Amino acid sequence: MVTRDMREGVRDAYSAVALRPEGRHPFPTGRQFALAVGYPEECLSGMPDECVDAFAGVSNLAFTAPIGGHATVLDLGCGAGLDALLAARRAARVVALDFSSAMAARAAAGVRAAHAGNVLVACGDAESLPLPDASVDIALANGIFNLNPARAAIFRELARVVRPGGVAYAAELILVEPMAPLERTRDNWFA
Repeated sequence: MVTRDMREGVRDAYSAVALRPEGRHPFPTGRQFALAVGYPEECLSGMPDECVDAFAGVSNLAFTAPIGGHATVLDLGCGAGLDALLAARRAARVVALDFSSAMAARAAAGVRAAHAGNVLVACGDAESLPLPDASVDIALANGIFNLNPARAAIFRELARVVRPGGVAYAAELILVEPMAPLERTRDNWFA
C-alpha cells in the first residue's frame, strides 16, 4: 500500500509540473534549475519551451553522456523531454519513456516543436519496459531511482533491454547522512 501510495504521489507531482510548470512544486524545476545542474544556456535556448519549462531532472546527463551517431538511446523517465532531444542530436534513434501520461504528452509536444523525427515518446513503467530484448545501446536515467521503490525490477529491465556491450548512465540524488527530524515531513520531497 505504501509503495502504491508513494508511486501515485510521484506521478501526481510530476503530472502537476507537466500541466502547470509555473506552479509551486515540492522539488526544483524549469530553466533556472536546468542551468543550476549544468545545462549550458546556449543549449537550452535552442530547445522548445515545453521541454525546458518543465525540466525536473537532477543532472545534465544527456549533455555529458557519450552518445554515438548510430546509437539507439532510451531516455528512461524522460519527463518533459529535454534529455531526449539532446540525445537525439547525437543518436540515430531515441525512445523517451515516462510513467506520467501528462509528462509524456508534454515531451511529445516538445519533440513535435523541435521537428525531431528520430524520437519516439511513450508512456510506460520503468519496471516493465515496452521494448524488445537487447534493443538499446545507451540508457539514460536522470533521477528516477529515488522515486520508484521497484529498483530491482528497473535494473532487471535495463539489463534486459540494453544490448551486450551497451551502457546505462544514471544520475541520482543521494543523501549522505540522515535528515534531521524536523526536515522529515510529508511536504519535503527528499525526506
